[in-house]
Amino acid sequence: MGATEDLGTRPAGGTAGIGRAHAKAIVLGEHAVVYGSPALALPIPELTVTARAGWGTRAGDDSDDDLSFTMPGSASRAVVAQASHSLRRLINAFEARTGVHSRTPLTVGLDGAIPPGRGLGSSAANSRAVVLALAGLFGRELTEDVAFDLVQTAENMTHGRASGVDAMAVGASAPLLFQKGRARTPAIGCDDVFIVADSGTAGSTKEAVGLLRAQFGQQTGARETFVQRATLLVGRAVRCLAEGRPAELGACMTDYHELMHEAGLSTGRIDTLVRAALAAGSHGAKITGGGLGGCVLALASPRTAGQVTGQLLAAGAVRAWAVPLMGTGSHER
Repeated sequence: MGATEDLGTRPAGGTAGIGRAHAKAIVLGEHAVVYGSPALALPIPELTVTARAGWGTRAGDDSDDDLSFTMPGSASRAVVAQASHSLRRLINAFEARTGVHSRTPLTVGLDGAIPPGRGLGSSAANSRAVVLALAGLFGRELTEDVAFDLVQTAENMTHGRASGVDAMAVGASAPLLFQKGRARTPAIGCDDVFIVADSGTAGSTKEAVGLLRAQFGQQTGARETFVQRATLLVGRAVRCLAEGRPAELGACMTDYHELMHEAGLSTGRIDTLVRAALAAGSHGAKITGGGLGGCVLALASPRTAGQVTGQLLAAGAVRAWAVPLMGTGSHER
């Protein structure tokens, strides 16, 4: 790219930029997707985050006064500080990629309903919303490829080596099958409902990745076995999804939970919720996301979805969202 465009004290564009993104859930493919296996991901369009970027009032310099950042709700000071640090790096990446620079301080605010640490893509959604808000503020049109690259850069800084599925899924309008940086929309022949149940306990993708990597290093062939099993389950699930076989799709989900459980990535609380969903008549249930906490994903028929949701809440889930396969909305219970 050529020389940076210095836009002076008031960059061209609007007086404010607004960006939005939404949550996602991994149906199958966690962890294995980093090693080239496919992953099936589900957007949760109504569980959203909005970023607003604008101009500050103080003269910008290299001090902390060049950025004012706010987060919603009761985020702790440590969480805000870490997010602010990540945001600075994201802004630097945006400026380097787009060739803009401003000496005017920025204000960035996030407002959303995606709980962090639940495997719902909150960090990727936050980053995408900020990237789109910055694009609006600086008057830049971003292609999806550029937006993806910027979000992926932020994900790599946050989690280490990221597969890219979160960066893509938080901007998707339909379920997607992701593999090695590319995605397509799978055929859908089911009208069933995915239920996302929050265990109330945050997980840690970075810790889970480290735990799994240590296992792979200690056991010869462990990585190959994990990835092979994951790839087979994802492939089978995609066929069941296309051919309208929800019971078999659910069985693939439950089998994938066992794979995660055997790897030590589930928890007692998560396992309890999985058992509750199965006992209530769901087709299948599993942990979703990196693991060591987070959410459970269950698949149910439209007729039994309410019953499954009720049992998940009774078993300790703090909240739940229903995402119809044939629709784009979600509804919290």
